[in-house]
Amino acid sequence: MKSLEELIRYFPINIYNLLNTTIKQNNKIEEELQEIRIRCNRPIILRLRNMEILIEYNISQKEILQTIEKLCENSIYAYKNQICEGFITVKGGHRVGITGSAVIENGKIINIKYITSLNFRIAREVIGCSRKILGQVIDVKENTINNTLIVSPPGKGKTTILRDLIRNISNGVEELGFRGKNCSIVDERGEIAAMYQGVPQNDVGIRTDVIENISKAKGMKMLIRSMAPEVIACDEIGSKEDVEAIKEALISGVKGIFTMHGKTLEDIKKNKGINELIENKQIEKIIFI
Repeated sequence: MKSLEELIRYFPINIYNLLNTTIKQNNKIEEELQEIRIRCNRPIILRLRNMEILIEYNISQKEILQTIEKLCENSIYAYKNQICEGFITVKGGHRVGITGSAVIENGKIINIKYITSLNFRIAREVIGCSRKILGQVIDVKENTINNTLIVSPPGKGKTTILRDLIRNISNGVEELGFRGKNCSIVDERGEIAAMYQGVPQNDVGIRTDVIENISKAKGMKMLIRSMAPEVIACDEIGSKEDVEAIKEALISGVKGIFTMHGKTLEDIKKNKGINELIENKQIEKIIFI
């Protein structure tokens, strides 16, 4: 897996060699690796789909700093905003979670110093995973989509499915006679498109525009004014501000695909704003994963 090889090169050479050897000795790692967890003065832990691999090597504070410097291309200041959000997105769409001592000013995090833990989360696209629900989302007769809410507990793949849906809607689906639409994504935490130096690392389609590192509510309003999308998408809605922005988008004629956490219809109804969208038939399809 080329992207995995690229990822482990962010580590100092001795850690790179350990990881490289471990990967070569276990065929499952390339296919199933989900996280590489690094903690100061603790062993390295590789988390796979159904197991963990522990590498007996205690990481030093200096090695963590060296890794951060490589992740930031030797310019930590340039990545300060991402660091303050608790993660860095690297080439390939992988995200590196960061923890340490937060520096607070006026109630906001302005820096993280004494970084003690890194969590390399492996990005894996699943092209075609939305095929089973395309018929529910796409209205072939009208050549449009239904306003759709995808609901699942954390970690069950709703973001992966959302990404693939947007890719299909943006590109068009020839076998359904569906023409591609101009799509816009509000990627608040960089999990959908995984932008690296302004370029999406995930395939989100040929007619898709992305704005990241901005709240969903502000992002939706900006995209509607500036990009005239036919379809807008964002992940994990829930706040009052999110709902108001969605209402504004739908009233203006933009179609929407959104996700939220939950297991049942009762979970959705606990959120008054989202429940109102459903009762007013502004949300036309609800898909549970």
